[in-house]
Amino acid sequence: MKTRSLLTLAAGALMTPLLSAAEKSFEPSKADDPDFVKQAAFKIDSYVAGWYRQQKLAVPEVTDDATFLRRAFLVSVGRIPTAEEARFFLEIDEDDKRIQLIDYLLDSPGYSSHMSNWAFDLLRVADNKPGFRGSFEPYRHWVREAIDSNMRWDDLTRELLASKGSAWDPGNAAVGYYIRDKGMALDNMANSMRIFLGSRIECAQCHDDPFGDTERHDFYELAAFTNGQNDGNRAPMRKLWDELRDEDRRRTVEYSAAQVLWDEVYGMTLRGGGTGRIKLPSDYQYRDGEPGEMIGARTPFGKAVRMSDRDDADDGRKELADWVTTRTGEQFPSVIANRMWQRVMGRGVYEPYDEYIESKDTHLPGMMQYLTSLMVELEYDLKGFQKILLNTKTFQFVPNPKPSKVASGDDFHGRQLTRMSAEQIWDSLITLAGGNPDTKPRRTADNRIRVRGKVVNFEGKDMNQLSKEVLAIKSEAEMRNYFEKFMAAVKKGGGGKSSGDSMMMMQKVTSYGGNAQVRASELPSPAPRQHLLFLFGQADRDVIESSSQEPNVGQVLSLMNGFVQEQLVNNGGAHLYKSLEGASDDREKIRRLYIAILSRPPSDEEMGWMLEEVKASGRSGYQNIVSALVMSSEFLFLQ
Repeated sequence: MKTRSLLTLAAGALMTPLLSAAEKSFEPSKADDPDFVKQAAFKIDSYVAGWYRQQKLAVPEVTDDATFLRRAFLVSVGRIPTAEEARFFLEIDEDDKRIQLIDYLLDSPGYSSHMSNWAFDLLRVADNKPGFRGSFEPYRHWVREAIDSNMRWDDLTRELLASKGSAWDPGNAAVGYYIRDKGMALDNMANSMRIFLGSRIECAQCHDDPFGDTERHDFYELAAFTNGQNDGNRAPMRKLWDELRDEDRRRTVEYSAAQVLWDEVYGMTLRGGGTGRIKLPSDYQYRDGEPGEMIGARTPFGKAVRMSDRDDADDGRKELADWVTTRTGEQFPSVIANRMWQRVMGRGVYEPYDEYIESKDTHLPGMMQYLTSLMVELEYDLKGFQKILLNTKTFQFVPNPKPSKVASGDDFHGRQLTRMSAEQIWDSLITLAGGNPDTKPRRTADNRIRVRGKVVNFEGKDMNQLSKEVLAIKSEAEMRNYFEKFMAAVKKGGGGKSSGDSMMMMQKVTSYGGNAQVRASELPSPAPRQHLLFLFGQADRDVIESSSQEPNVGQVLSLMNGFVQEQLVNNGGAHLYKSLEGASDDREKIRRLYIAILSRPPSDEEMGWMLEEVKASGRSGYQNIVSALVMSSEFLFLQ
């Protein structure tokens, strides 16, 4: 007990200000039991050891503390350790300090931040979309809260696929998953199959898949589950909206106010639960159906689910969600287990990691079957699953600079070298500049009513309350009367003096501009073109997991002339320079800079070089050391 409290105490000043994720009451998980974690990790290592025996290869050595420290931080929380965290871990001598470190990381707010980046990329969560005049604010906040509360993956999947109602209602905000693809229901279905079942069926929108088993008829039978997506009933506002859309009135404040109701209320509402039937397209070209023929929903594999082609239903999306999560055999748990393996180990057990392969057809079927059953046993607790993987010896193997020997997946021969993601680079740089970034307030949801960017005090209501009232209106006359009251509040800048009004106007909203030194998960998304995140390949969130790690000249110029120079090299107040306070001599200062930037002390040879630089350049020598280390491949790569 002494060692565990010692680690927490040493990092207490860094961890205690914001325990938003750790303080929440999560569902009990088997991964909370240290013995279960230890046994599960040992079983995984046993499968890997068996693979080495089969291949007649020597099992890799376990990596040193410094490499493990940096790897664990970047994989778990998406940033390098602070100078204080690194020095403390490297200097204590406790047998179980790696286990302690994993617990510390997964219980910190940094886990939620880094995991949110993963979810945002997978679900294509962005702040805006060309041509869309509503707001993705409630959807983004819902996804972030789901990760923050460690929502089980099957529950999260079910919420997304079966959602309906107004996105401003916190209980329905998952509906943003469909609103994100408004007007592109077929593309949304293709994305859903890839995300949740590792099935690539997008080609079958237009023709039978020549490389797979999915036929065009199969695709439309699946699409029938989610067919019939409609906005809120716009009929009461239709005439008013048409009047205000007149060319002469589009610049008026009335038009802007009406646009809030039209786009941010009706446009962010999804009616119905899925009709369960759909018409084949007019260009349908196969003998198993006629162009324009009405067909009922049917699943192409797993336990069969069918819906009638005769009458519209109202639960197609729920039927789809239940089938995906409970009636597809090992496919649903296998895909997410392999995604988590790739996230932790750097490469999927099978590749591509998001294209499902039956366990029996992988190069290590026993282990893949175990990982799949473990995901089910953990009840889809993704944090708990990653905790087990992080505690394996396999995760701790020395880095392997060579390509995998298995073309279709991981050969477990050490973690391959990969460049850090754009988010990991940014979050690590701001850690060097300002210390632990997780002590800063998180971005919060903004559900205030705004017209032309200005907050409107409409009788103390927020967007959720406004949406409920507007969606309940049944007649044109009632709508015109309501809109008149709304316009009065817009023009006055307020709608009364009740306590509710004061509470609404005083609502504290935390948001950040693109240049704020906060975690990537808190910044506008995706980042603007000139931002370091964009230059280093952050996903555009238009397609699934579209980030890039390809090098380009812009990255080099950004490091040489941008953030690194301004906020680190030439900034005497940067946190990494503060870590030098109290150092006894040049040798100790150099050691601390290495630990702050590379999470390891310098070698004897490196120490000699750096002492010579300091002797030759004086105080600016330290700036040169910082510049050289941050620009190095060792800093930019995860090993």
